[in-house]
Order: sequence, then structure tokens, then C-alpha cells
Amino acid sequence: MPSQLPLDMLINLAKESTDEAARLLGRLNAERGNAERQLGMLHDYRQDYLTRLQQAMVSGMSASDCHNYQRFIGTLDDAIGQQQAVLRQADENLAKGRQHWQQEKRKLNSYDALAQREVRARAVAESRREQRANDEYSARLVQRQAGMH
Repeated sequence: MPSQLPLDMLINLAKESTDEAARLLGRLNAERGNAERQLGMLHDYRQDYLTRLQQAMVSGMSASDCHNYQRFIGTLDDAIGQQQAVLRQADENLAKGRQHWQQEKRKLNSYDALAQREVRARAVAESRREQRANDEYSARLVQRQAGMH
């Protein structure tokens, strides 16, 4: 029984580690989703601004207003580029988090397999002990019966 205690402790630690890795994976997934939504909002905002620029150009606008629109769209393009970098980093973090969770899950599965193997080995050993005891009992019973005749 003493060998079971360290294995139980390892299983519990692996469960905690797997749970923590799963929580981290959830946070990383949420961060990635937020980054993607922000990028989408920036794209939408840029498209709205381009539409406004086109409408203003059709109805007539000053060169300075046109320059201001174009400069602001350039600023939005910079922000979009930065947000794309944030999204790429979030994708990398998510992939690493997924790998970490899978590694922890494999470790937990390995410990569980060891525990199951140990349980099966103990059951086989117990079955053999019982069989031996039954065989010895039967042998003694046969000897007693043979001695009575």
C-alpha cells in the first residue's frame, strides 16, 4: 500500500497542473478572441472612414480635409498593423498554451495508466493468493479424508 500513496500524490498534482493549464488555455483563448474582435473593429472603422472620404470627395471637399482624412486612414492602417501583430502573438501564446495543456494531460493519463496497472497487478496477486489458499485447503481436506479411510 505505501507505493500507492506517492502515485496518488503524483496523480493529484498532475490533476491540479492539468486544471491550471486548462484555465490558462481558456484565458489565452479569450485574449485571442478579444484581439481578433479589436482587429475587426479597426477594419470596420477604417472602411467606414473610407466610405465617408469617398462621399465627401463626391460632394466636394477641400484639399486640407482630404489630406486629414488620408492621414487619419494612415493612422488607422498603423493601428491595424499593430493589432495584427497582437493577434499573431495571441495565436502563438494560444498554441503554446494548448501544447502545455496537452503535455500536462498526457502526464496525467500516464499516471492514471500506472495506477490502473497497479490495481490490476494487485488484483491478480490477490487472486493468486486466494487460489493458493483454496488449493492448500483442498489439499489438506483430501489428506484428512484419506487419513480417515
